Amino acid sequence: MDIDVRGPRFGAAVTAVVLAVVLVTGSGWLLAWQTLAFALGAAGGVRRAPYGWVFRRFVAPRLAPPTAFEPPEPPRFAQAVGFGFATVGLAGFALGPGWLGLAATGAALAAAFLNAVFGYCLGCEMYPLLRRVAVRAR
Repeated sequence: MDIDVRGPRFGAAVTAVVLAVVLVTGSGWLLAWQTLAFALGAAGGVRRAPYGWVFRRFVAPRLAPPTAFEPPEPPRFAQAVGFGFATVGLAGFALGPGWLGLAATGAALAAAFLNAVFGYCLGCEMYPLLRRVAVRAR
């Protein structure tokens, strides 16, 4: 079942704010929370991600009915990519080097910002390309 395109975009906006705060404060705990949020979105889909729940429960009821939908697989893949970057960032903040934590968090922030502000999801764009490569590799 397709999902409302506004949900992942809302999640990207919240993610961008969280990651910006991580970069400003260097908070490994806040990055750990975001890593968990990415993990839940990757494992259960954006409907089960914390920010997806907030969107459905509090935001969507106050909006007009959705007019655009998308398949859930590309945003779910994007959550997995975010999880990878956040995990590397968390390792950099916790174990060093610190620049690795900043760089990985900054990359995740850039992707979230593109989705939140411009509606351009890098992970979603990567998804069909990688599927084609996987099909050809068989």
